[in-house]
Amino acid sequence: MNMILPSAAATTVRHPNGIATLAAGDGPVAVVLLHGIGGGKAGWPAQLDALAAAGYRAVAWDMPGYGDSAMIAPYDFAGLAEALVPVLEAEHAAGRRVVLVGHSMGGMVAQEAYARAPQAIAGMLLSGTSPAFGKADGQWQQGFIAARTAPLDAGKTMAEMAAGLVRGMVAPNADADAVAFATSVMAAVPPATYRAALHALVQFNRRDELPRIAVPVLALAGEHDANAAPAVMQRMAERIPGAEYQCLPDVGHLACMERPVAFNDAMLGFLRRRFPLSPAA
Repeated sequence: MNMILPSAAATTVRHPNGIATLAAGDGPVAVVLLHGIGGGKAGWPAQLDALAAAGYRAVAWDMPGYGDSAMIAPYDFAGLAEALVPVLEAEHAAGRRVVLVGHSMGGMVAQEAYARAPQAIAGMLLSGTSPAFGKADGQWQQGFIAARTAPLDAGKTMAEMAAGLVRGMVAPNADADAVAFATSVMAAVPPATYRAALHALVQFNRRDELPRIAVPVLALAGEHDANAAPAVMQRMAERIPGAEYQCLPDVGHLACMERPVAFNDAMLGFLRRRFPLSPAA
């Protein structure tokens, strides 16, 4: 069973710009966890605990408009990256290096933040994401938005939508408790935030920036991920100098919640190789 319980060690931190985070551990490397469109800081309990136990500092944010974080306007990647800055600055002020772990849309936020402030980021793990979503006014992109907002337009709640959406994103044999957990996290997303995030998502394009990424990167795919297919992530990794690529078996799009042990093993392996806590590590 993959029963996931709330992290007992994490504490809430509220930043001056209205962003809320959960933090655990006090190591010299801060691992900042950036969730996807159906997530929130509550979606990372297994990672918060594993990172803190391994000696790292773990920080999970609520993206603007999610959970306890204030909304922003306009809602775009420039604003999301700007909202992340105080979180990174707080860790730098404590003398820590920062590694971003971005899942799905969070992986796009990570790429945007690196493009704007590369000096603030020591490394990235990009999970179930891509370097671009296409053209904001493209037919496929508009259809993508329409298909995901139609149930809201018809009067459904996020809780009513979440079960079907999550079931379509996980692997066929995903653990029932993990699916229920991911569903509960997505059900808590405010409808207005979900709509705003969808419209931001289809505008993202940092494909041309990939060759300029000059920090250690792990591109982490899921075997059954239909949203960010392994082939897409492998091609992305090939365009980033020195990037590593790994594909997790029996995993769909929600790796960190579906298979937290496998995700954590990959994450900690990357961190220990590239960001050891001591010269002897």
